Amino acid sequence: MIGSSMLIAFREIRRHVMRSVLTTLGIVIGVFSVITMVTLGNGATQAIRTSISALGSDVLQVRPGQNAGPGGSGGSEVPPPFKPADVEAIREQVGGVTSVTGLAQTAGTAIRNAQSWTTTISGVTNDYFIAQKWGVSDGRIFTAEELQAGRSVCVVGATLVANLFQDVTPVGANLRVRGIACTVVGVLDARGQGGFGNDQDDTVLMPIKAVQRRMTGSKDILAIMIGTDPRFDGEVVRKAVIALLRERRGLRPDEADNFSVLDAKQISDTVSGTVATLTGLIGAVAGVSLLVGGIGIMNIMLVSVTERTREIGIRLAIGALGREVQRQFLVEAVVLSCLGGIAGILLAFLACVVAAPLMGLPFLFNPWINAASFLFSAVIGVVFGYFPARRAAALNPIEALRYD
Repeated sequence: MIGSSMLIAFREIRRHVMRSVLTTLGIVIGVFSVITMVTLGNGATQAIRTSISALGSDVLQVRPGQNAGPGGSGGSEVPPPFKPADVEAIREQVGGVTSVTGLAQTAGTAIRNAQSWTTTISGVTNDYFIAQKWGVSDGRIFTAEELQAGRSVCVVGATLVANLFQDVTPVGANLRVRGIACTVVGVLDARGQGGFGNDQDDTVLMPIKAVQRRMTGSKDILAIMIGTDPRFDGEVVRKAVIALLRERRGLRPDEADNFSVLDAKQISDTVSGTVATLTGLIGAVAGVSLLVGGIGIMNIMLVSVTERTREIGIRLAIGALGREVQRQFLVEAVVLSCLGGIAGILLAFLACVVAAPLMGLPFLFNPWINAASFLFSAVIGVVFGYFPARRAAALNPIEALRYD
């Protein structure tokens, strides 16, 4: 019985192709919107986690400046930078710290022969490689003597190598960075693009004393990067760092921190949770299109009942039961909804395959959201097709036969 009902449903769809397409358009748009938003949202969440994880899963970053919290004045004064003594204090006085390095950073042009490349120049110690879990694919990191004396040596990223060293091995070659000659001693392992579109390999690392002395002109430290022992509670280590720095910077109990301590894992969880919430809200708004599509199906099925009143009267007059007529119209409504759901899934898949790379996001196919969207479209057909089907089944055969 269901098979014959489906055959009749497809026959009616072929008889009114344009009307059927317009009827299912709301379902197509609804399913397309929900799947696209959720898929791209999941990709954005994954990209954010990947980008933040590049900081290291057990890493704290300390930077000057923070919005005023409760009890803080929130003045417009520029917060003081960190000093080398702050780095040593953290190393010696905070438990659970495996590595700590100051970071001096600037931007500049790297030149080799007639080629140039604008890049980020960071002054670090060897603890930076430990905290970031970042090794070298060729060469070595800095020696103790190079760090102590602030020698003009550097470790370069893969992007710099690709743009300036196409014809020669980088290690041992000379490079000019912001007009300062330095020798390349190592090449970092390639990491690729971060989730925010930043190229992690576009960097030059030098001993921090060399950058401070010859580029920034001061011993100020832009940031402190702290590697923590995973066996310790990260939040306990974070609070210990905050307490130590508040003491060293002379902050009273009623004053807000003039620095921020960022936990990579907390940032990842917070941002990912926010993106997931926004994705859910946008998906819910897009889901309204499904309800609009359901109203369209109910409307066209009512029109179909009116057009086929005489046909319904004949079927009832020759012995068809009311429930059989009801089932026929329900099947037609569900078929329309399911065809719209399938079309929406296919369009969403193609859109995500194209849009995800253009937006720099991974394409994460989620079979559950596709299955749920299809099932929901079928439910829409049942819910909004019931009233027209019930109306068709309730027709009086004699009155229906008189209908012209």
